[in-house]
Amino acid sequence: MTSIRHNKTAEDTVLDAARDCVLAVGVRRTTLTDVARRAGVSRMTIYRRWPDVRSLVGDLMTREWIATAAAAHPAMDGRPVRARLVDGLVAGARAFREHALMRKILDVDPELLLPYVLERRGASQEAILEFFEEALRAGHADGTIRADHPVRQARALLLVVQAFTLSAATMTDASDPELSSAAFDAELRRILERTLAP
Repeated sequence: MTSIRHNKTAEDTVLDAARDCVLAVGVRRTTLTDVARRAGVSRMTIYRRWPDVRSLVGDLMTREWIATAAAAHPAMDGRPVRARLVDGLVAGARAFREHALMRKILDVDPELLLPYVLERRGASQEAILEFFEEALRAGHADGTIRADHPVRQARALLLVVQAFTLSAATMTDASDPELSSAAFDAELRRILERTLAP
């Protein structure tokens, strides 16, 4: 077994191995020994950074969720801020619903997400809120987003998008096109446009 220096590449190797283990068997059945074996490192190397599977999976979720949110945000393309933000929020909700790790956790270990929905914000939520606040301030400045308290607006947006991400499967009906995932994406777009419009 090799030892890991504390650098991003080594950490990503372990997080990639953790992701593979969780996708294969879920969080409850994943052990640090399994992750170490898959990553090609010693258990002690992992224990020095992560005391248990829950903390390792917490870091994995943070990495995956921030990357998913960043990938969904449209590039600066000259369009007004509100149009880009709404596109990014709708694409982000869809990307999270389709994300393999999110789907596995919702299917097998949904209780893992409950603290971040009911009790406290996690690191990825804090990072996403910062992004929302920045975009909202830019939208206030260009006049395309209703001027209001940006922190409260950002938190309200996150509440809406989380609901469309985590609970959408309970509302869709594959037999009715008006209740499809795409129809709810369109509904989310309408809600966001009306919420953000000046």
